[in-house]
Amino acid sequence: MILGKVVGTVVTTISHHDYKNRKLLVVQPLGLEGEIPDKDFIALDNTQAGIGVTVLVNREGNGARQVLKNPDACVISVIVGIVDSTYLTY
Repeated sequence: MILGKVVGTVVTTISHHDYKNRKLLVVQPLGLEGEIPDKDFIALDNTQAGIGVTVLVNREGNGARQVLKNPDACVISVIVGIVDSTYLTY
């Protein structure tokens, strides 16, 4: 699981049938202060998230397919939750 912020959307004219009626969102991984964050990636939205929203992303193919209830889906990253707040102590 990865904590990230939605920073954009992807618009396609033709898409894979596993992506029909779902949004593709660009997610920027979040990390601790001073860490170098991973690069942005595209995730299939399963939560109705939007730009600026902090999300929880399942970034493992088998788990993503289980969330979509499609064992043959062509997908790696799926947004599985919207994060209301975070609290971090050192």
